[in-house]
Amino acid sequence: GNAVEWKKLFKPCASQRLFLPLILKEVDSLLYVDTDILFLRPVDDIWSLLKKFNSTQIAAMAPEHEEPRIGWYNRFARHPYYGKTGVNSGVMLMNMTRMRRKYFKNDMTTVRLRWGDILMPLLKKYKLNITWGCQDLLNIIFFHNPESLFVFPCQWNYRPDHCIYGSNCQEAEEEGIFILHGNRGVYHDDKQPAFRAIYEALRNCSFEDDNIRSLLKPLELELQKTVHTYCGKIYKVFIKQLAKSLRDRFHRPPKER
Repeated sequence: GNAVEWKKLFKPCASQRLFLPLILKEVDSLLYVDTDILFLRPVDDIWSLLKKFNSTQIAAMAPEHEEPRIGWYNRFARHPYYGKTGVNSGVMLMNMTRMRRKYFKNDMTTVRLRWGDILMPLLKKYKLNITWGCQDLLNIIFFHNPESLFVFPCQWNYRPDHCIYGSNCQEAEEEGIFILHGNRGVYHDDKQPAFRAIYEALRNCSFEDDNIRSLLKPLELELQKTVHTYCGKIYKVFIKQLAKSLRDRFHRPPKER
């Protein structure tokens, strides 16, 4: 009964992330990412954010939107959500030891509930009011427990919403995109050709040294063909970190004479 209900919540595997602290009882921390994620810089870099958690923080996510005028939660949600525009759970760091220990404030009872006890009552209460499945449930949990969330910038979870109506992820403009999140199938259709160009380039790369060296120039040429779109206009943010990652990978300090 319950298993079927959770599977129907959004995508079959998406709600599984909610149960990872209960399933992987021996695991201290993990990084959950959706299947439409591409890392444009080393995965160790986001992992190191765990060290930046203060004593109350148990998980980390990026905001759902930077610009409230195009925000989904602040305009349409029929349930509580974190902060001004909610958070996106497609890239989520979890300190699962802390998640298992914590007792969570909630709007169902005056008693604080543990992670394993809060999920089903939440689903029962909000089932008819949620659109994005487990992401909505996470937003409700962190609305009531804001001190428990570490929020990282949008460049760690960069989605089409950050550029389709004009660029609105300031950090990505400055430092480039760290993690690309091609939600809504944009790697596989023609709606956002800049996202697709990155996906195709990485998919077709054999990741042998010489091929990686020659990844960047053809990719830049492909991205230049997308400048008729808002995302394509700022195509340099798509390759800035990738170029840096490749430089770091192949940089050899000069030999001393």
